[in-house]
Amino acid sequence: MADPESASTEDAHSYTLVTGANSGLGYAICCRLIDEFVYTRPSSHSLRLIITTRDKTKGRDTITKLRDHIFRKRKHHKASEKTPLIPKVYLQLEQVDLNYLPSVLLLSKKLLRSLPKLDSIILNAGYGGFTGIDWLNALWTIPTRFPHSVTYPTFKIGAVGLITQPQTQNQESSATSPPQLGQVFCSNVFGHYLLTHALAPLFSNASYNPGRVIWLSSLEAFESSLSVSDIQGLTSPMAYESTKRLTDVLALTSSLPSTQPFVRRFLPSRSDHRPPKQYVAHPGICVTNILPLPEFILIYIVASVFYFARWLGSPWHTVTAYMGACAPVWLALASQDELDATEDRKGAGKWGSSTNAWGEERVIRTEVEGWGIGGKVGDNRNSPRKARPLHVTDLTQQKRDEIEEVGRESWKEMERLREEWENILQEADDAEE
Repeated sequence: MADPESASTEDAHSYTLVTGANSGLGYAICCRLIDEFVYTRPSSHSLRLIITTRDKTKGRDTITKLRDHIFRKRKHHKASEKTPLIPKVYLQLEQVDLNYLPSVLLLSKKLLRSLPKLDSIILNAGYGGFTGIDWLNALWTIPTRFPHSVTYPTFKIGAVGLITQPQTQNQESSATSPPQLGQVFCSNVFGHYLLTHALAPLFSNASYNPGRVIWLSSLEAFESSLSVSDIQGLTSPMAYESTKRLTDVLALTSSLPSTQPFVRRFLPSRSDHRPPKQYVAHPGICVTNILPLPEFILIYIVASVFYFARWLGSPWHTVTAYMGACAPVWLALASQDELDATEDRKGAGKWGSSTNAWGEERVIRTEVEGWGIGGKVGDNRNSPRKARPLHVTDLTQQKRDEIEEVGRESWKEMERLREEWENILQEADDAEE
């Protein structure tokens, strides 16, 4: 990779978009992205950080907090370094509701007009769809299967059949109304999918060549939770886990020959430019508000349990959102040569934020059911066995073939849904004119 100091003027300006940035992991990703960009790039470089929130007021509050964060970093840098010059960071607020597809397309049209390029997009925004905790299950499994029970929990209660608001004005009244969309599916996967597809032209101008699409997944992406015949998880009590498994499958199989007919339609690129690379990361186990629990329980009880799991040797209990942001931010800023060399050697993998008992963080590749560490049968050398799910075994050729087929069918169905909904929305727009 070229020396950063000798990079062209265009390459010196980076553009990154982060969805769901107003709180929790999304906000932490923004803070960490700013910190690491400032400390790893020369002063001649700049970062334009485009953040999306669903609520405009919360978005403005987020911009204020991020500006304060930047000010503190600049002040600290001036006090500790001989030169006060650090890379410039520009913040851009955009509003989008990923559960409302016209909002997604409106944002994409605006960004296509206003941005010269997009180097990376971090698809963080999400919705759990959880209604509570199965306390009997929790009180039994936490002490008897600890720390596994707080790494791969089975006591969260998910709502079944949640659907989005009507996507067109005539969706409720028309006899030929469009099909329903699952709320968890749309928030976690499909809204991002449409947005990324619409922004594909911007990746063709990316400095990194290729641009990067970074999906946020979870350790709870259980193989059993995803059924391609119910890809939206509308009949499943594990809709959240289903979307995270789908995220894993889409990202990990995106470079396989069998999925290319669909992937190329999803992310078309110029003939002289490599198509965007898709990566998947997870934050480990950190304290967020995705579960409907009182704040004092999250801050004191849940965090204490997570710290205890870390001290017992769990590599996944990052606890804080800032530490959980380690993997996605690393994927956004790492050199393309390093990423390509790793995946050429080890295969495509799921990158996880990890820590040791003393809170020393790192990024490690994570075992995925049916894929292993890198989709290579017999290669489990880097698997943290202490933290793998109890039922998971080493990758076999049969399991590897199965996940590739699931990947091909998932890509096919996602492209069918995308084309169907783009046509529906276009027809609705034409009818209003």
